[in-house]
Amino acid sequence: MSDELKIGKFTFQSRLFIGTGKYKDFPTMKAAHEASGAQVVTVALRRVDLKATGEASMFSWIDTAQRTLLPNTAGCYTADEAIRTCHLARELSMGDLVKLEVLGDQKTLFPDVEETLKAAKVLVKEGFTVLPYITDDPITCKKLEDLGCAAVMPLAAPIGSGLGIRNPFNIRIILETVKVPVIVDAGVGTASDAALAMELGCHGVLLNTAVAGAKEPVRMATAMKLAVEAGREAFLAGRIPRKLYATASSPLEGIIV
Repeated sequence: MSDELKIGKFTFQSRLFIGTGKYKDFPTMKAAHEASGAQVVTVALRRVDLKATGEASMFSWIDTAQRTLLPNTAGCYTADEAIRTCHLARELSMGDLVKLEVLGDQKTLFPDVEETLKAAKVLVKEGFTVLPYITDDPITCKKLEDLGCAAVMPLAAPIGSGLGIRNPFNIRIILETVKVPVIVDAGVGTASDAALAMELGCHGVLLNTAVAGAKEPVRMATAMKLAVEAGREAFLAGRIPRKLYATASSPLEGIIV
């Protein structure tokens, strides 16, 4: 049975989105992408050498026949900066699918909610399919949905922290509040974090540092692939309720006494 992820006009089989930064070299990045099975690869346009060519260009190491580019606005601190970056992505023929990221400060890298909402409103009107990185705030996520964003991407924890989902209860409320896909973005540190996000009912996971910074990035990419798949299957299967006391696994009826 098909279990596709639909975001706006886009459809994906994989629910794992992966990044391109912090790898020791491009061959490792490419191998990790292949191991992850991810169909969406996000690229921070403001941190990429757009003048590089051949093997010196990161883009030559991304199989765009198999993977969709998701240009992001990492490094932007105002709505205007983010909007200009998305226009650049469009001019570079990267399409209209964009990850909107407007940061509030350099220490926490938390989103600036006001500037994110401002940029989202403009970008949606200009025909972009907007995936905003945002705080794990149900009210803001609902506002972004109402503006026309195709998904919301609440953080699990600060970018690159590896702390995992610090507030699963907020994530659950977001899932109940919005109808668009919810993709956990930032803070995933290991496979169990990704599995938990999917078990909660999230529609996908975006990560980068957890793989790129691992001792064996390619092996971790495989682990993340399996974790996302397992978490999704567990969510669809429906877990048993938590109980305070034991419940016998074998039926008690008809036992020999």
